Amino acid sequence: MTPAIDPALFRDAIGRFATGVTVMTTLHDGEPHGMTANAVSSVSLEPVLVLVCVDQGTEMCRLVRESGVFALSILAAEQRDVSERFADPQRPLGDEMFAGIGTTTGVTGSPILTGTLAHLDCRVWAIHPGGDHDIVVGEVVGVGVDDGRTGALTYFRSRYGSTVDGTGMQAG
Repeated sequence: MTPAIDPALFRDAIGRFATGVTVMTTLHDGEPHGMTANAVSSVSLEPVLVLVCVDQGTEMCRLVRESGVFALSILAAEQRDVSERFADPQRPLGDEMFAGIGTTTGVTGSPILTGTLAHLDCRVWAIHPGGDHDIVVGEVVGVGVDDGRTGALTYFRSRYGSTVDGTGMQAG
């Protein structure tokens, strides 16, 4: 029998794994939607796949299942306010969610945030159940990078930070 794991202790432990911060976006029936996501990982180079874990109780989970597309915008160090906006459960819906934030349109039609370190535009390749989350695997069909930006927004122990120059961590 597997011993019960205290969810608070697990959250504390996994929170010590520093991650980058992205905004996941999709377009469904002409309406854009976005949310902050940091449970993101590369999966494969043949084909080029990436995964993101999405809480099954969120609007994003439903919209990505229905639209079959999403994009990930990898946030730069100075974009904490963007992350906080898309993480806010009280954020407005639709176009209002993106008010004042520059976007372009990806190959899939998903909004891509401008001023980010990079973006990945994806078609859903597979969705796997993962407890209370869906593990959404996307085939990357479009990619872009901004070589003019070097610092990444990070998340560690429930706090934002950044990489100074792409090589070291700095408290934020």
